[in-house]
Amino acid sequence: MKLRDIAHARAGDKGNTANISVIAFLAEDYPHLVRHVTAKRVKAHFAGLVRGGVARYEMPNIEALNFVLQEALGGGVTRSLALDPHGKSLSSAILEMEIPDR
Repeated sequence: MKLRDIAHARAGDKGNTANISVIAFLAEDYPHLVRHVTAKRVKAHFAGLVRGGVARYEMPNIEALNFVLQEALGGGVTRSLALDPHGKSLSSAILEMEIPDR
């Protein structure tokens, strides 16, 4: 299944760093996100785009995971020649990640 089947995402950017939150639609799906949406998998999902590290922060009170992607925006939104690589695009792209069915 795609991540978008059980979650939605919000994102932001500052300089060359992107911040993406993945939020479960249902509380009972949060443990599935924790198991399968790891920093390593997110880094692999954005291979070629994210040149720095990826850190994951768990927010169980709101059934969300927050990812900080370093060196992810081609030098920053105002410096990049890439077409629209900033936060909003990345939040949509992460939802295309394949994860195991529940």
